[in-house]
Amino acid sequence: MRKSLLIMAVLAMFAFRSEAQAPEKKSANEVFAKVIGIDYGRPNDVTGQNITYGLELGGTHLFNRFFGVTVPLKIGVADVGDDINNRNFFNLDGLLRFQYQPKEDTKVIPYIFGGVGASFEKWEYHNTQIPLGGGLNFRVGKTSLVNVQAEYRSSNVDLRNNIQAGVGFVYRLGKLDRDGDGVADSQDLCPDVPGAISAAGCPDKDGDGITDADDLCPDVPGTLNGCPDRDGDGVADNKDACPDTPGTLMGCPDRDSDGVADKDDQCPDVAGDINGCPDRDGDKVIDKLDECPDEAGPAANNGCPVTDRDGDGIKDDEDDCPDVPGTSRTKGCPDKDNDGVADQYDRCPDVPGVYAGCPDTDGDGIHDGDDKCPNQPGAITNGGCPEIRKEIREVLKFAMQAVQFETGSANLLPQSYSVLDQIVSVMNEYVDYRLGIAGHTDNVGDETKNQVLSEARAKACYDYLVSKGINPVRLGFQGYGESVPIADNNTPDGRRRNRRVEFNLYIP
Repeated sequence: MRKSLLIMAVLAMFAFRSEAQAPEKKSANEVFAKVIGIDYGRPNDVTGQNITYGLELGGTHLFNRFFGVTVPLKIGVADVGDDINNRNFFNLDGLLRFQYQPKEDTKVIPYIFGGVGASFEKWEYHNTQIPLGGGLNFRVGKTSLVNVQAEYRSSNVDLRNNIQAGVGFVYRLGKLDRDGDGVADSQDLCPDVPGAISAAGCPDKDGDGITDADDLCPDVPGTLNGCPDRDGDGVADNKDACPDTPGTLMGCPDRDSDGVADKDDQCPDVAGDINGCPDRDGDKVIDKLDECPDEAGPAANNGCPVTDRDGDGIKDDEDDCPDVPGTSRTKGCPDKDNDGVADQYDRCPDVPGVYAGCPDTDGDGIHDGDDKCPNQPGAITNGGCPEIRKEIREVLKFAMQAVQFETGSANLLPQSYSVLDQIVSVMNEYVDYRLGIAGHTDNVGDETKNQVLSEARAKACYDYLVSKGINPVRLGFQGYGESVPIADNNTPDGRRRNRRVEFNLYIP
């Protein structure tokens, strides 16, 4: 008995919790009738007792789709162990029922129940019974269901435990209202969604008499498909480009009736098809901006026909140099060397070439426009010039001390000629290099005279190289007197080293 009562308590708590969590509270009443079979033998371990039959009638009040109370009345005969004859009985129960019905029109509804009941035999009170069981309802119509059920009934009197099973019919009372909005499903146009009675059971949030499903503006009351129309022009505000000014074109006025609303029409009083403006010559330039409104011409030429000012056969609107004759290959610009690169972009405008308009004379991959030594192949890191070999640098270093002059004079000594001839050979090998000649003296004597002497000695070397065929453009000389010593002038060896002529190869 205690175990049964505990189960009932847990069932009730679960049911009330389910009711609290249910999304909608929809009560209903049901009545039912069943044929039942009763077995008192097996539950009491008594053999030889027959299954008997009876009738069950009752009703259920469902507080929601998940929880309700049931009061069944059962009448029948029972084969009990202490009587050789079947006894008439009737039971009256009070039950809590928990069912699983996620939707109002669920086809199969399982449920369990438990409670307490009084059992009367020979029309007298005999014992108290605790029924626990379950069943299935099968929907066969909007308000009708077929039911099967089984239960175990525990009694407080010996030999009165029993099992009952039945099958029957359930009928739901009242008009069916699945969404609980007060409009019967038979009259509800939205039977699964709560709505307003004035809208035949369908939602109407803004209360304008048009259901939300048909209302194009469900949150704002209005008369045009549920939308407002402030200016009364027959175009709803949500589609009216000019909601406060009546008009016929998307709700906007169009004075010249050209299909362009006045707010967008650049010529609102004259009909036209280009932004609302006319274009007499059809050149896509509106008349008020067309300098030649009766002659077609491109917009780039202000609507006037295109001319060829420089007479090179290329129309001005396609001519990159419309005032200077040119070629079609260079879009009307001049190309003196006819290499397909316009002079304005040609790094070598007087010599044809394929590299930015320049040739690559020495074939070192650096075109002549960027090549500082266009006649000799070289590395890009050296401006396209060949690197000066180590032995050449040694020759230049040797010549610095080896070129000798008469004492106090700029006259070259004969042994200096062979040294300078080596310099000539270097210049002929490095044809794109320049040579700087710098004369220096020690500090013996007058400083001004030393300056003049250093310049004269540098020029003497310059003159010798020119006499040997070196282009003067590739040469330069400068005297520095005693201002740039490389050794100590207080010693004979230092003074000897300071008396020198330096030869410096460089890239122009």
